[in-house]
Amino acid sequence: MSEPRTVWLNGALVDAGSAGVSPMDHGLLTGDGVFETLRVYDRRLFAWDRHLDRLDHSAAALSLPLPDRATLRAAADAVIAASPDGDGRLRITVTGGVAPLGSERGETSPTVIVAMGALRAFPPTEAVVVVPWTRNEHGATAGLKTISYAENVRALAHAHAAGATEAVFANTRGDLCEATGSNVFVVHGSRVRTPPAAAGCLLGVTRALVIECCAAAGIECDEVAVPMGALRDADEAFLTSSTREVQGIRSVDGVALPSAPGPVTERLRAAFRALVATGLYLS
Repeated sequence: MSEPRTVWLNGALVDAGSAGVSPMDHGLLTGDGVFETLRVYDRRLFAWDRHLDRLDHSAAALSLPLPDRATLRAAADAVIAASPDGDGRLRITVTGGVAPLGSERGETSPTVIVAMGALRAFPPTEAVVVVPWTRNEHGATAGLKTISYAENVRALAHAHAAGATEAVFANTRGDLCEATGSNVFVVHGSRVRTPPAAAGCLLGVTRALVIECCAAAGIECDEVAVPMGALRDADEAFLTSSTREVQGIRSVDGVALPSAPGPVTERLRAAFRALVATGLYLS
């Protein structure tokens, strides 16, 4: 699949190669902005309302105004229609707009970008490493989906240097928090656990749907504090995100887990794909 050829920028479809934002954009200068990434299946958006609810939450926490939902949906539909591919990832990005140098916002409207691009094929399992830096569960942006991703960039580089493909963070208490762009679940026996909001993780849309899949399948799933050691000694573990769906973890810090993907992971991956196939959350 190709990279975006056409994007929606501040109210209009434009050629991606010639599109541009101001060098004084607050998102570029300070990382002031929020975003959502949605899966597109056969030109249909998955879990639109849930993603927009989270975008609203993140923007409100930063006092960042958003276009109304009808405008954003029209932009998304236009970008999907202009794409040569029916499947992919669609990203909505909203920044603080043009501003003076420094942390203070300017008086202009936010910059709004909607783009659809390639979705790489994820393998059935990933190798992860626990990075030496922590998420601050008490920080001002904890649990928000902001564009300030420098921590994730550094963490992924650290993971790649260690021969892994995803990085996992603890929080300041030493408990499991999240991966760079996905939530983490651990399985001991038939019990599934994942960190709660209080751990400082971003509450993923796919995470929530997988928890619902657990309930429907009669699988015990608890949102509780998870010691980092529970990931390392899990019977199986998996990642969830809009792009990955449900993906097994095969090793942690170079040590293989007993089963990857394990039977619970496989069961939930199948349940999630069946949920997508129902079309219930497609629009």
